Amino acid sequence: MGAIVETINLTKRYGKLVALDNLHLKIEEGECFGYIGPNGAGKTTTIKILATLLQPTWGEARVCDHVIGYESRKIRPLIGYVPDFFGAYEDMVVQEYLEFFASAYNITGKQRTRVVGDVLELTDLVYKRDALVDSLSRGMQQRLSLARVLLHDPKVLLLDEPASGLDPRARIEIRELLKELHRMGKTIIISSHILHELAELCSTVGIIEQGKLLFHGPLSEILEQAKTGTRVQIRVTEQQDLAALLLERTKGIKGVEVNDGRLIVELERATHDFTAIAKLLIENKFRVREIKEEEVNLETAFMKLTKGLVQ
Repeated sequence: MGAIVETINLTKRYGKLVALDNLHLKIEEGECFGYIGPNGAGKTTTIKILATLLQPTWGEARVCDHVIGYESRKIRPLIGYVPDFFGAYEDMVVQEYLEFFASAYNITGKQRTRVVGDVLELTDLVYKRDALVDSLSRGMQQRLSLARVLLHDPKVLLLDEPASGLDPRARIEIRELLKELHRMGKTIIISSHILHELAELCSTVGIIEQGKLLFHGPLSEILEQAKTGTRVQIRVTEQQDLAALLLERTKGIKGVEVNDGRLIVELERATHDFTAIAKLLIENKFRVREIKEEEVNLETAFMKLTKGLVQ
């Protein structure tokens, strides 16, 4: 296992606008990497450079040890790029669409028939093989777009907002398909605004804002980094307001709020031992129904690490 995608001081300028500012990324083979940032942060620019569609202003990007700009012809057979917008192909049915792109990759004869059948089955589009491409729903078009980039069995998938504009069912279907592709050993780079779904898919993440990479590493590390203290949810059977007053006066507790019958208690230091809180409440005649730590999720981490800046 080694770095299959790497960028070194990767920079892209449009006049005075710096879309990417000395970007350093290192993505290992077989990783599912989530790329997060607000609109205009530089996600699409990065993915287009890796897809050999844009030239960097300076710096270097490598895919499978080939340098983008110098060895782009060697890179293109190794990647599959899915943009955030699917262009319609009028008067072309799904089968014809996939056969057309298979022929572009010099897949011919019986092999083409087999490969097209395989990707239709993998993306669950067999029953749509004779449907017009521009009659498909947005979700099915995204699945067809994934089927297209799988025809030549690429090592790296570059997905730019693949769940954008999809209804909940279509998002779940795309997510499950991506999980299956990851299990097959594909390296996946996926940008998305749907952070809880990235948390389910990705083992590593990168957060970018105004062209600068703020964080790059394991998902568990970013969640730990975002945790400045511990928030605990407590349920008592009655007199929540009195319990809140008691806890507010307790050393080591930063703040308490009552929300929907629960006490949200923020501790000054991170801890996993809440026995002292439970003991205090019980000694003061409160009946504790539940006490548990409130998890820090990817959305919380994103909000803490970014400032809401756009280009």
